[in-house]
Amino acid sequence: MGVAMPMALAALGGTGLGRWAPPGLVEAWALALLCALASKRWRMAGLALVLAVTAVQVLLARGAELPAGLLRADLALAGRLETVEGEGRLTRLLVRVDDCRPLEADRLPCHRLRRVRLSVYEAPPMQPGERWALTVRLRPPDGFANPGTFDYRAWLWREGIQATGYVRREPAPRRLAPAPYSLRRQAVAFLDAQPLAPLTTRWLAALTLGAGDRLSRDDWERLNASGTTHLVVISGLHVGLVAAFILLLARGVARALTPERWRMAIWPWWLAGLAAVGYAALAGLQPPALRALIMTVIGLWVASGRHAPGSWQAWWLALGLVVLHDPLSVWRPGLWLSFLAVAVLILIWQGRPRPRGLRGWAWGLLRTQLLLATLMAAAVLLAFARLAPAAPLVNLVAVPLVSSLLVPLGLLGWLFAPLAPLGAACWWLFERITLSMTELLDLAVSRLPLWWPSAELIAPLALMLGLMALLWALPGLARRLRVGGTLLLLPAMLGLTVPVPEPGSLRVRVYDVGQGQLVELHSAGFRMLYDSGPRFASGFAPVSALWPAGQRFDRVMVSHGDLDHAGGVAWLAERHDVGEFQAPAGENLDVTSTVCVAGQQWQRDGVSYRVLWPPADAAPFSSNDRSCVLEVTAGEERLLITGDVSSDIERVILQRLPLPITVLVAGHHGSRSSSGPQLVQWTTPQHVVFSAGRHNAFGHPSDAVVRRFHRVGSCQWSTALDGAVTFWLGRDSSVSLDTARAMPWRRGGVEGKCHAVESRH
Repeated sequence: MGVAMPMALAALGGTGLGRWAPPGLVEAWALALLCALASKRWRMAGLALVLAVTAVQVLLARGAELPAGLLRADLALAGRLETVEGEGRLTRLLVRVDDCRPLEADRLPCHRLRRVRLSVYEAPPMQPGERWALTVRLRPPDGFANPGTFDYRAWLWREGIQATGYVRREPAPRRLAPAPYSLRRQAVAFLDAQPLAPLTTRWLAALTLGAGDRLSRDDWERLNASGTTHLVVISGLHVGLVAAFILLLARGVARALTPERWRMAIWPWWLAGLAAVGYAALAGLQPPALRALIMTVIGLWVASGRHAPGSWQAWWLALGLVVLHDPLSVWRPGLWLSFLAVAVLILIWQGRPRPRGLRGWAWGLLRTQLLLATLMAAAVLLAFARLAPAAPLVNLVAVPLVSSLLVPLGLLGWLFAPLAPLGAACWWLFERITLSMTELLDLAVSRLPLWWPSAELIAPLALMLGLMALLWALPGLARRLRVGGTLLLLPAMLGLTVPVPEPGSLRVRVYDVGQGQLVELHSAGFRMLYDSGPRFASGFAPVSALWPAGQRFDRVMVSHGDLDHAGGVAWLAERHDVGEFQAPAGENLDVTSTVCVAGQQWQRDGVSYRVLWPPADAAPFSSNDRSCVLEVTAGEERLLITGDVSSDIERVILQRLPLPITVLVAGHHGSRSSSGPQLVQWTTPQHVVFSAGRHNAFGHPSDAVVRRFHRVGSCQWSTALDGAVTFWLGRDSSVSLDTARAMPWRRGGVEGKCHAVESRH
């Protein structure tokens, strides 16, 4: 078993090589394999094969992504529905693709697609497992890139989704084949038919069948805020409980049948392993269930004591097998959270004497839970940028409650389902305990709510929590070192503060919100938004994913009422504390607002703000030309945001505009109708930002506009390419800049690092 660690490392190395694919990868691998075979180093050859298997799987996943040349092309797609999720009039589908071809003969092929995510409006009745023929429009997998937010692009990658898009109404979707028989689907239908409360049905489906999609948004918010999400995902806990129950039952039978040789019987372990396989299959063999199955089977092997590997060898073996089977799981936080938890358990218990008596076991479990909770809090903080302060205390009650009562009762209910009274009794008791536990979770969350620390605090706080957990988990450390280290780390954690701009400086962040605009202006004691981003046809507003609820904004200036600028107003009003909304006269925001008029000005923290447009009588102008135009001065640097005003209005405001302009947020997302020659030549901005959607259908920014700014030497940035763009103004009279996406080297070229946007012609 000495090969377990090298195999796991080879599998991990293969995923990295496949993802980044350095030049000469295939040649270097072939040379290494030939050298290993020539020298008869079979172990090295085997490791080279493991590396190749994982690398090839990752390379194939990369190569299957939709080519950009098929953007906005109609594709005929046939596939089987994996999931169907309804959201009002909108239905979201995850489709396993069997066949794909463009409707236009001269288009690129799409036969490599394997998995796509689709939206359907007013969809016909659809069920998971059915095979459908669909006409779709797809786009390559992508997502918004903003600091400290959910990375949708990374989620699509690790879930093996190679394209997203929507289903066309014409020709209408056509069902090709019904769903095959599924024991899991039948079990879920059986649950729905039982006289149980909706909460009980949802939790039973999640805890015993792995149907986490049945949980409501409120359920997930409760679990996330209390740090108990791991309890309702089919994990080693659930699969292990099934295997342990069958093992104990089988060993009891073996002891009754062969009293003198029951300890030597092998079949109870095989039976427990088969039970684990059957239960994981019933749960759908999704990545968490498959990972739990592999770890449970290896755990049974270790516990049997028959030529079994040590704990760490088993850990490496399980990691290697999981990665070899599903290389994309390397990018799933759940993989590392589960393996980290098992590693901590090995550290805590390895080499320590077995507890004795009730008091010994109670102390051992309490110590284990506290240490595990601290280290897992650090890991969750790094993976999801959130911290559940209630988790350590809540898990002390929830973990034994779920593992000792809820899961066994739920499984016994299924076992006794043919005997209706017994099954109903088990599930009635399950319901009572579930209701009590959810009340406990709600109470804990109300006292210790979920905390979303700022991006600057995540790394240092996670590091300190991890160090504190390791101080008490690592064996052999002196108590003086453990206590002293803890006393040093605690004040350091409590002293962590969010860095705020210095007086006189301003942070300007143009967020990536797709085809829309949202700019945040943040000084030491003043926080303002210019525009609120778009709202899509599905009802989703990108602003909802930028910050946790309860943020304070002193002012929200909405340039005008178009949905790509005012789409997030309702969300801001509902979820955040906004001091004042401001918009041009005649624009209806559905919230109470004041009017922005040329000549208004104010100063905060040494930063000056001035409205340059519209005039008091803005009625003769179109909605775009009524846009609020804002000028901001920090030290010797100046920011200008022009909304959607046309070049005619730009010529008017030039008379009121002091020079030079340091940063310009280009008008109308870079449309040809704005950023006219007079504005560009007169202001010659040092930096220009286009707030535009990736692959947008309008061609923003316009080629002509890009060339205008290029001729005057402006550094050009686009949220479509660079993600959110952040400027610091007023810092020692120099501009510092950061982008959410790293700029590829090829976009630097001879023009220097700043030239990010290029004309297509």
